Amino acid sequence: MSGVPITTVSTDERRRTPLLLLAAGVVVLIVVALAVTEAGNDDLSVAEAMLLGIVEGITEYLPVSSTGHLLLTQDLLGLTDTPATEAAADSYAISIQLGAIVAVAVLYRQRITGTIAGLARPAATDEGRSARMLTGAIVVAFAPAAIVGVLVGDAIKDRLFSPGWIALAWFVGGVAILVFERHRAPTTRPLEMITVRDGAIIGAAQILALWPGTSRSLVTIIAAVLVGMSMKAAVEFSFLLGLLTLTAATAYEILRNGQTVVDTYGYLTPAIGFVAALISAAAAVTWLVDHLQRHGLAAFGWYRIGLAAATVVLAATVLGS
Repeated sequence: MSGVPITTVSTDERRRTPLLLLAAGVVVLIVVALAVTEAGNDDLSVAEAMLLGIVEGITEYLPVSSTGHLLLTQDLLGLTDTPATEAAADSYAISIQLGAIVAVAVLYRQRITGTIAGLARPAATDEGRSARMLTGAIVVAFAPAAIVGVLVGDAIKDRLFSPGWIALAWFVGGVAILVFERHRAPTTRPLEMITVRDGAIIGAAQILALWPGTSRSLVTIIAAVLVGMSMKAAVEFSFLLGLLTLTAATAYEILRNGQTVVDTYGYLTPAIGFVAALISAAAAVTWLVDHLQRHGLAAFGWYRIGLAAATVVLAATVLGS
């Protein structure tokens, strides 16, 4: 079957793009740091902004939960000591997702532009049919978590955004990965063959990722493989779905609380967090695609279990909760 080609990023591009982003990012960071001097961001240093950006970029598309990592990092940095600083820190963490979004948009630009071009073709053609099915699957997969998030998002924040619940999600997800890898059957269906029904199933699974520590990437990749997609297709669909999901979540948060972030941290530290997230996400995504095709998810299962244990210890000692 023809259509939008599955190989959206060549080997040379995958090696070259992160290096170009790294070089550009370093230049931007230096220029911004030298050119901008501002007050009002004493609660978040440049080093802390870079750290949070790197944590966001590395973990956003890996099956380890960026939300869980960011919440734990914020607690360890003391950025959530009061309700006001906690609200600003949470909004900041969501807003710097934009860097990870841009990274994937750049890396998968051929797939994105190819799909857009396919939508302009007649539905009777292979290209037109493939583009419409993929777009429909993404939209349908996006809807369930978006609806549930709007309805009960605040309640989830109030009840589940704590080290104990995050540790439990990490542990459960780690065990799920190991069970999945032990019993996973070979799957070969390419992304061109995804259906709207597949998208609905993957979207239902994505609701689980509203629990911090679960990982949106984890549940969408596993769900895509379980409906018969190849690991490569599952990862790519997870990335494309993430573009829509994360863009919507980031835009929603910026519209609601963007001014709070600026009032608390100014413009410099969010800009640094954005660039750090962009660079680290590009590197992480490039590595993840190759790793999962060769080694699967098992290493992330053990990582999550170990991280859950460490979080319990931290919660009982350093974090005091």
